[in-house]
Amino acid sequence: MSKVSIKPLADRVLVEAAVAESKTASGIFIPDTAKEKPQKGTVVAVGTGKKDEPITVKVGDTVLYGKYSGTEITVEGKEYLIMRESDIFAII
Repeated sequence: MSKVSIKPLADRVLVEAAVAESKTASGIFIPDTAKEKPQKGTVVAVGTGKKDEPITVKVGDTVLYGKYSGTEITVEGKEYLIMRESDIFAII
């Protein structure tokens, strides 16, 4: 898990996406252009929540989120997604 110098505000969460699969279960390699965007990642930073809605995920949680959730950002050369906690479907 990485330390980041960014602090999300309110109900936002910073997620490091899991690495996309590079081959199928049967062993066929998938080219970069055909890789499915991962919908799973690890929470690396959380905001403080809203007045009546505390944040329920914590740093280190592995979460599932929607295919088009969040905004991609790059911090210190690493790519992350910043999204509202409501874009997260589940903690796994």
